[in-house]
Amino acid sequence: MSSLSTSAFQPVATSERIATLDVLRGFALFGILLMNMEAFSGPMDMSFTGIDPHWQGWDYWADAFVYVFVQGKFFTLFSLLFGAGFAVMAQRAAIAGRDFTRFYLRRSLGLLVIGVLHGLLLWSGDILVAYALLSFVLLAFREAPRSWLPALGTMAYLGAAVLMLMLGALMQLVPADAASAQAAAAAKAIEAQRQAYGHGSYLQAVAQRLRDVFASLGALLVVGPQVLGMFLIGAWFARSGAIAEPGRYPRLWAGLRWLLLPIGLAVMLLSTWVLPYNAPGQFNMRSAGAYALTAVAGLMMCLGYLAWGVRWSRHLQWLAPAGRMALSNYLGQSLVCTLVFYGYGLGWFEQVGRASQLLFAVGLFAMQVLLSQLWLRRFQYGPVEWLWRAFTYLQLPPLRR
Repeated sequence: MSSLSTSAFQPVATSERIATLDVLRGFALFGILLMNMEAFSGPMDMSFTGIDPHWQGWDYWADAFVYVFVQGKFFTLFSLLFGAGFAVMAQRAAIAGRDFTRFYLRRSLGLLVIGVLHGLLLWSGDILVAYALLSFVLLAFREAPRSWLPALGTMAYLGAAVLMLMLGALMQLVPADAASAQAAAAAKAIEAQRQAYGHGSYLQAVAQRLRDVFASLGALLVVGPQVLGMFLIGAWFARSGAIAEPGRYPRLWAGLRWLLLPIGLAVMLLSTWVLPYNAPGQFNMRSAGAYALTAVAGLMMCLGYLAWGVRWSRHLQWLAPAGRMALSNYLGQSLVCTLVFYGYGLGWFEQVGRASQLLFAVGLFAMQVLLSQLWLRRFQYGPVEWLWRAFTYLQLPPLRR
């Protein structure tokens, strides 16, 4: 490979960006905020457990809406877009005849550093560490035949669901007292989060975040195959030209919109009927079955959302600035929400109903869209994107327009 010089790669100019990808990133960013609000405003380990029966009225229906239509659908969409971005960069490197590997490894390392800092200093629900670690694995698939990518991605994604079914079967062999001890440990962890995040100082919150980040690494056993699978599926959408030139694939996009999305919604409703709520620390075959159905539904609905996002992209251009600054906005969401809900901020921890949480999320995202538009009138990149690019390219890209 040729040596990497300052001319080997340059930050992508605005005119070279695929506008639809920015719109889709903005769309996914809003869904991620809606999903994360529950974990911002209360103990992390009490989030993402289904439709919590303690909610009443509008709060119950808000919780149900997020569970059915949002949770597990937008982080997969964002993962797909990450894989698409990887493929676009690899294609441009091949066309330019430039070395890609060292550039990409620095990019992944930079994302890993950002993710670790995010998880420790702002919010322990970080997904960037997982993205960074799995991006190293993604590099191994750079030369994979394009036609293989959808099958490889689907197998990797569904492998997580199969794994959960196997774990559910094994849990049938666990003695009742061990299951009770697991539930007690979960309750203890939730109380520790409640005290640190809801009532503790910033340093106490950092100490708790350190414990939570290490605990979350175990979830990579399940989340990892899902994220990698979506990376590969996203790489196919970029390499095939389906996103950049959707008119070439009318039957594909119509099938995703009108067939796969309704089927995915039906599977999600079935999962909700099987198990609407799974208490923290409890896991059995029924839980595993509901999780497997939710995972399948998440894949289908994610692809359906992608198809509608591509269809409406011309009408959603106002989301593009937020998508171009997706990393800055993602970190900004953590900063604002922890300052609002945590004890070292306004202290609204466990004080806001689910419906009000969603209204807060809508207002926050609207503010981010506006600020992104204003920022990009004067600057070429978001602030964190600029730092990430500077590390990736080993040069300071021009920030002002």
